[in-house]
Amino acid sequence: MKAFAHLINALDSTNSTNQKVKLLADYFQKANSADALWAVALLSHRRPARPVTTTLLRQWAAEQANLSPWLFEESYHIVGDLAETIALLVPQTQSQSQISLARVIEDIQHLKPKSEAEKKAYILHQWHRQSTTERFVFNKILTGGFRIGISQKLMTRALGMALDLDENTLAHRLMGQWSPETTSFEDLLIAPKESDQLSRPYPFYLAYAIEDDFFGKHKVTDYHIEHKWDGMRGQLIVRKGQLFLWSRGEELITDKFPELEVFAQKLPSGTVLDGEILPYPNGQIGHFNDLQKRIGRKNIGAKLLADVPVRFMTYDLLEWESVDWRERPLAQRQQQLKNLYDNYAEGLPWEHSDVLHFSDWDAVAAEREKAKAMRSEGLMLKKANAPYEVGRKKGAWWKWKSDPKTIDAVLTYAMRGHGRRTNLYTDYTFGLWHEGALVTFAKAYSGLTDKEIREVDRYVKQNTLNRFGPVREVVPKLVFEIAFEGIAPSPRHKSGVAVRFPRILRWRHDKKIEDANSLADVKKLIA
Repeated sequence: MKAFAHLINALDSTNSTNQKVKLLADYFQKANSADALWAVALLSHRRPARPVTTTLLRQWAAEQANLSPWLFEESYHIVGDLAETIALLVPQTQSQSQISLARVIEDIQHLKPKSEAEKKAYILHQWHRQSTTERFVFNKILTGGFRIGISQKLMTRALGMALDLDENTLAHRLMGQWSPETTSFEDLLIAPKESDQLSRPYPFYLAYAIEDDFFGKHKVTDYHIEHKWDGMRGQLIVRKGQLFLWSRGEELITDKFPELEVFAQKLPSGTVLDGEILPYPNGQIGHFNDLQKRIGRKNIGAKLLADVPVRFMTYDLLEWESVDWRERPLAQRQQQLKNLYDNYAEGLPWEHSDVLHFSDWDAVAAEREKAKAMRSEGLMLKKANAPYEVGRKKGAWWKWKSDPKTIDAVLTYAMRGHGRRTNLYTDYTFGLWHEGALVTFAKAYSGLTDKEIREVDRYVKQNTLNRFGPVREVVPKLVFEIAFEGIAPSPRHKSGVAVRFPRILRWRHDKKIEDANSLADVKKLIA
């Protein structure tokens, strides 16, 4: 535990990618296999189930720090992180132990069925024998993940260095819903069992946003153009008569889409498709908001299946006849995918994303203007000779989204940020006019410069109408242009609409609140 806490502290103390890789590699080489496996799990956001509520942790920490609850809560809002707040306030009163990371997590797992008194006794005992750094790490294991700039790509680099294995191979082995409770370091990374690989997806390839000088540097004939479909990215895997459907977030979602089970009976074993799960109400592509009705349900009933059917839009072939095709050129993968689609199209709930070819970039721009009619977000530009890479790599896949929709809205509420911005109000809620009142429309957290954030923070502190815990209601006066990618009707929101990826485009100093848009204005943007 002490070594892992030292690693976390060292990683948090440097911005150098190379130094982080070295620190991780050194740890993986020296740690025992059980600790190394849990370190990989924790840094890839796999943690044990939470055995105790944060309410109790806050209550116990306030008692141990001899603080009244309100003063602890104020400290928490200033620090911005519960694990760190407890680590700073609770004193160490006992000698340190040499307990291992794996043993600590085993103890935490055994806490869940125990009584509140037993949980409290164990946690207080650990708090009082740990250093500040160890206490912080212990609390993070209890409450959440480690946000210290360690990406999956960076961790695979470190593991590759420590184990002398290919990074892409390691990235594949780390995919899926593995757990230290059901596998070992050896079985996961060094010599995986064939049975463990049956459901495992490949790491997703991610595109970069198109750059301003892109068109002057690239030839249009080098690229395959497709529409960028606005659904849920997924990998559809058929192996040994079984279907496995994975989201980009490495969540196994097969049970959420039972109508796709038919692929297991129709497609050859050893087929892996990359594509998009799209809602298809009334026989045409629907809104992403329709899809959310499916994602958020534990049980998918007959009515929901009928109201929001889905289809799988295919655009890449990653495995064919149990052979990894990712190193083959995109053009070859897409040709085989088209052959597969043509041969098995009948009776399957899928579509094939058309590959488009153009002679000049002006024609591509004209196609991009059709995105709204096609129910897409814009275009994808992919090099015809490129392999399927791992993660976000610049050079071969580019996304050229449609221009965002915009609306002018009024700042109505603000909340303090997190991390380095815990002393500033940086999380904003915006309203639009409806029947003479401002109705909450969206929240946004990005888009302002540091100077503008300080100005808004000063305004919030000087113009507070009401306080609701960490949230402040402010005098409505500031108008901002809000951009967003998509909009759909939503009965779950007071405004009646839901928007995707809202962010602040600019501060409209030139407008008064009377000039802000209305709900009626924003509803006109619904396709």
